[in-house]
Amino acid sequence: MLVAGERADVERFVKRLEDAAGRSGFELDAAQVRVAGRLAQLGAEVSRWRGPFGRQPRGVYLWGPVGRGKSWLMNVFYESVPTDKKHRVHFHEFFRQFHSAFSRHRQKRRAVDFAVEELLAGCRLLCFDEFHVHDAGDAMLVSRLFTSLFEKKITLLATSNYPPDGLLPSPIYHHLFVPMIEKIGQTMDVVELAGSRDYRGRSWSGEPRSRFETGVYMWPGTDAQLHDAGLTAPAEAETTALDVGDRRIRALAARGDLVWFDFFDLCDTARSATDYLILTGRFTTWVISRLPRLAEVGRDARQRFANLVDILCDEDVRLFLVASAPLVDVLHGDDLPPDIGRIASRLSLLSVVSPRPCHGQECRIH
Repeated sequence: MLVAGERADVERFVKRLEDAAGRSGFELDAAQVRVAGRLAQLGAEVSRWRGPFGRQPRGVYLWGPVGRGKSWLMNVFYESVPTDKKHRVHFHEFFRQFHSAFSRHRQKRRAVDFAVEELLAGCRLLCFDEFHVHDAGDAMLVSRLFTSLFEKKITLLATSNYPPDGLLPSPIYHHLFVPMIEKIGQTMDVVELAGSRDYRGRSWSGEPRSRFETGVYMWPGTDAQLHDAGLTAPAEAETTALDVGDRRIRALAARGDLVWFDFFDLCDTARSATDYLILTGRFTTWVISRLPRLAEVGRDARQRFANLVDILCDEDVRLFLVASAPLVDVLHGDDLPPDIGRIASRLSLLSVVSPRPCHGQECRIH
């Protein structure tokens, strides 16, 4: 039971969340109010926590469908916690950093602990946005990472589209991650946010709220459509090879902060999330042409595309997608990535340009 001082701290945190919602033009729905209460309690406990000698606050694993406000709640919570011993990061980005740090210490006996110390020295509250585990190889490293975080008494707040039991869903490998799932249940409260409304649409004013939302989804990609979007199709002479770490990737054009890729160069060859993250640091506007129906390409290409959309959205890159069909057709089919619902939600933020008459002039498709 909360004492009077703790109860007052919780009430202040809830008020901050409600005020932030009001500034964004909406009120917290019933499901969000319940979650806000649990986050407020966590915020109050973290504020009063005096480090490793006090009672460590229990973490929160917040999961639910796309667009229910998980990331927004995490962001407001994070800004409200009055401590500098905190860190918030998208899981894609952190895992990239962790991979690099682990490689630097891999010859040491406790390489994972050294990597965590390098990245999170002094951290007491770690917020992971959009936590997920699909790959069996990554799962084992994630297990070791979380074990190290728990041992170092770092309190976690994680958001996810999956309940803990839904992590590493492959029936072939799921049993390997069960001990980690059990550890999450032992150290974190599992809280579901499953309101009926999807908040991922545009703001009430209809204006985009991010650079990503100023992007365009167009099909089939005629010269007229490109022109209306402020784009000019690449000339053959603009084709270039970009260095990404120790590898190279073909771009159809690189014009200042704009880069233009063919889908098959970007997603149908061996590329990693790290490659995409490196490129977002160099280009803030991306054009990806020849986007096919995902059911027509291999499983790896589908998953790379899902990873890429996540990264471009999280890094707030302006995206122009030139597709072969409407979005609903591109994202339809069997055996699509587990995150396809979130990808569809994110791509729905883009403006849509569909076919129109050519009025007698040639309409080339790119």
